Amino acid sequence: MSFDRSKLLPKSFYENPDVVEVSRNLLGKVICTTINSVFTAGYITETEAYCGRNDKACHANNGLRTERTEVMYDEPGHAYIYLCYGIHHLLNVVTNREGLADAVLIRAIRPLDGIEIMKERRGTSKLNIVSDGPGKLTQALGVTRDLNKTVLSEPPLWIEDRGISIKIKEIHSSPRIGIDYAGEDANKPWRFLLNETNLNI
Repeated sequence: MSFDRSKLLPKSFYENPDVVEVSRNLLGKVICTTINSVFTAGYITETEAYCGRNDKACHANNGLRTERTEVMYDEPGHAYIYLCYGIHHLLNVVTNREGLADAVLIRAIRPLDGIEIMKERRGTSKLNIVSDGPGKLTQALGVTRDLNKTVLSEPPLWIEDRGISIKIKEIHSSPRIGIDYAGEDANKPWRFLLNETNLNI
């Protein structure tokens, strides 16, 4: 498979003012990359929502602007990719509208295309651990900070809708991970996980 413009998520998807809803709706959507002419893809199985206002867990909470967070204030549909602990590249999707800094962290995907390449990039033969974490999935897809500020509607990094049907009962929510510093905001149930048992992929 390769880039198919007809399957792209429309910009209106990212323009949704409810970042929590976008986070939930991204489950089952397919992240694709073409790195060094190699195509890989996987469908999203876990996300976390971050709101640019009144959310202490958000990097850009209440107008905080730094060189790192500037892309969060850009138009919706851009990639915000940052380095965590100096090791892991984490991929976020900017949403809502320009100037508000809402974003969704992609926490896990299930490989669909280029699986052997993804295993090779990760240095593992075990499919279940190829991309089951935010740092793992970017490594598997070949995503680094070089792709920060990428528009998610064209190669080398884009998101597709392949018609994977997700029912509400297949989605679980919980508090976000690793944000104890956010106080009461750490308890917001803005992490969404896909129960893949009954999916027909």
